[in-house]
Amino acid sequence: MLEKLKALEEEARAAVDAAADLEELKGLKVRYLGKKGELTALLRGLGSVPAEERPLIGKEANDLRQKLEQMIDRKESRLKDAGKSGQWEKERIDVTLPGLPTVLGQRHPLTLVLDEIKDIFYGLGFQVAHGPDIETDFYNFEALNIPADHPARDMQDSFYINPGLLLRTHTSPVQIRAMEKRAPQLPVRVIAPGKVYRRDDDATHSPMFHQVEGLAIDKNITFADLKGTLLLFAREMFGSGQKIRLRPSFFPFTEPSAEVDISCIMCGGDGCRTCSDTGWLEILGSGMVHPRVLEVAGYNPKEVTGYAFGMGVERIAMLKYGIGDLRLFFSNDLRFLKQFS
Repeated sequence: MLEKLKALEEEARAAVDAAADLEELKGLKVRYLGKKGELTALLRGLGSVPAEERPLIGKEANDLRQKLEQMIDRKESRLKDAGKSGQWEKERIDVTLPGLPTVLGQRHPLTLVLDEIKDIFYGLGFQVAHGPDIETDFYNFEALNIPADHPARDMQDSFYINPGLLLRTHTSPVQIRAMEKRAPQLPVRVIAPGKVYRRDDDATHSPMFHQVEGLAIDKNITFADLKGTLLLFAREMFGSGQKIRLRPSFFPFTEPSAEVDISCIMCGGDGCRTCSDTGWLEILGSGMVHPRVLEVAGYNPKEVTGYAFGMGVERIAMLKYGIGDLRLFFSNDLRFLKQFS
C-alpha cells in the first residue's frame, strides 16, 4: 500500500508539473483528490491491510493529500501569474511608437456667424440681452400684440408646456423684458440672440434654431434709421457692394412692417437659380415698433418711436457659406465642420 501511495505521488507530481493551463489543472485535482479520485479509490482497499499497519497507511495517505493540494495550489498560482503577464504584454503601451495627432476643435459655423452679427451691432452701440427659453404666453404673444386667435398661437406651430407656458417661438419676448427693465430710460439699443422653437423639420427648417432680434427705442427714430442700420449690416456681413430692398409685409408687433432682401450673393443681382432669377434673397423681417407694444412695455408712444428686426442665424449662415441643407448644422459631421476652421 505504501508503494502504491508513493507511485501515486510521483505520477500526480509529473502530471501537475506538465499542466498547461488552469482548466487542465482543475481536471487533475478532480482526478487525484475528488470523491471518485485515485487517492480515494486507493484508500478503499485499506480494509485488506493488517490492523496494525492501518494507522501508518492512514497517516501517509493524509500527508499525500496535503502534498497534492499544496502542489496544485502552487501550480495554480504560477499559471495565474503567467496569464497576467501575458495579458500585460498584450495591453502594454509601446512608448517608442509615434503618438496620434491631437485633433483640435474649432468654433461651429453658427457660432462664427453669431459672433460676427454681434460684433457688427456692438459697433453700432447695441447691447446683448438674454431671456428664458421657456416663456409665458404674455411675453411670447400678448405683449407683442398677437391676439388670442392669431395663427402663431396654433398648437401646430408652438411647443406648449401648459396653456400658459411654451418654448419661445422667437426672441422678441427679450425685447419686451429689456424695455420693461429700462423704461422710461432712453435710448434702448439691444439685440437678443438665442434659441427658438417651432414645429418645423425639413431641409430649410428645424424644430430648434437660432434668432437674433434687434430693438432701438429713442425720440425721433424713423424708418430711415431702420433702413440705414440694415444696409450697414448687410454690407458688413456680405460685402461692401450689397444692396437691400424693403418689401411691405405684416407683423403684429411692428407697423409699418417690411421684409428685407439683399442682392443675390451668387449673381450680384443679375438673376440666377439661387435667387429664382429675381436678383434678390430674403434675409430678415423688420418694422417700426407698434405703439401698443411700446405702451405695454412702459413707454409713451406719443413721445418715443423705435424699430425692430429679426433674423435667423441659420439663414444668414446658409447664404454666407452657400449651404443648401440646414440640417447639416446639427449633424455633427466632422467633414462638414472642419471646413470652418
